[in-house]
Amino acid sequence: MEKTVGIAGIGAIGLPLARALDNGVDGLRLVAVAARDEAKARARVADFRMPPAVVSLAALAEADIVVEVAPAAVFERVALPAIEAGRIFVPASAGALLPRMHLVRRAIQTGARVVVPTGALLGLDAVRAAAEGRVESVTIETRKPPGGLHGAPYLERNGINVLSLDEPLCVFEGNALDAATGFPANVNVAAALALAGIGPARTRVEIWADPGVTRNTHTIRVEADAARFTMTIENVPSEENPRTGKLTWMSVLACLRGLVSPLKVGS
Repeated sequence: MEKTVGIAGIGAIGLPLARALDNGVDGLRLVAVAARDEAKARARVADFRMPPAVVSLAALAEADIVVEVAPAAVFERVALPAIEAGRIFVPASAGALLPRMHLVRRAIQTGARVVVPTGALLGLDAVRAAAEGRVESVTIETRKPPGGLHGAPYLERNGINVLSLDEPLCVFEGNALDAATGFPANVNVAAALALAGIGPARTRVEIWADPGVTRNTHTIRVEADAARFTMTIENVPSEENPRTGKLTWMSVLACLRGLVSPLKVGS
């Protein structure tokens, strides 16, 4: 049975995702988008085969599936109406979900589902499987070109200038919850990892501003009773928004396909 989709945000992640849905995905139909600049949003979808309606954030909850790919500042304005309406809520901003786990508890009451896509990460199946047993530690080291970190609240608060670096600098060490607060546009991968594994308090995060890299690089290390593994992924930054990778919108699309496909591969 076909499910309708509404997308909050029509930028570096939302626009290619919307185009892919408009081009045709079995079982899914894009019906609505929402953005801060409604006129710009209308212009961006004007050439679609079936242009979606441009609506308010709250009105997206009329769709069966609500996808959040918007600035973290409006996260709850997207999430709450969708959850209250019992919809499937797919947040790309996993970092914004960490301090708002009351939304998950509310979803239990309303029958909604919160489905966090993998994003620009890898190996979450292995992490979830390991977490069924005893896990000693989970760490993620993120390295980004300085421009991809510039403007993060943590850097602003601590007076850290990354744009003049000529060698790598570790700008943050701590747990995933603190990382999500200090770098809301940068560490959705760490948040997704924490949710899949041992939780935000125990998941350790290192963030490096590295002028020597051109790709957003994430290395995950897991020590568990069932396995020990290390995984590294290098993502090409989006031209429109270097804080996110090109793989992110594809991951959200793959997540949406998995919601309606008769065959799902992976746990």
